[in-house]
Amino acid sequence: MKKLQFIILLAAMLIALPVRAIEQAEKENIEVDAATVAITVNGSQVRVANAEGKTLEIFNLAGVRISTVKIDSEDKTLNLNLPKGYYILKVGNIARRVSIR
Repeated sequence: MKKLQFIILLAAMLIALPVRAIEQAEKENIEVDAATVAITVNGSQVRVANAEGKTLEIFNLAGVRISTVKIDSEDKTLNLNLPKGYYILKVGNIARRVSIR
């Protein structure tokens, strides 16, 4: 019975974490630009919109940074010469897990 109570408590804590993070961000007036920056992938091409002046970081799934690219225009399309697989693309506070085919 104690094991079930522990699992329920753990699940409740995990559900509450994102809500607390959002509340904390609102209290500190942290700018959240999730609605403005767009990252789309088509094959090995990556399109980054609304991220001028920011940096695109490319990580493998182990968290090792593979590459960094400065975004110099509002709408930038890059041809990534990466092996097929899954990667994490990060621009500012926005991170996306993508598949390169």
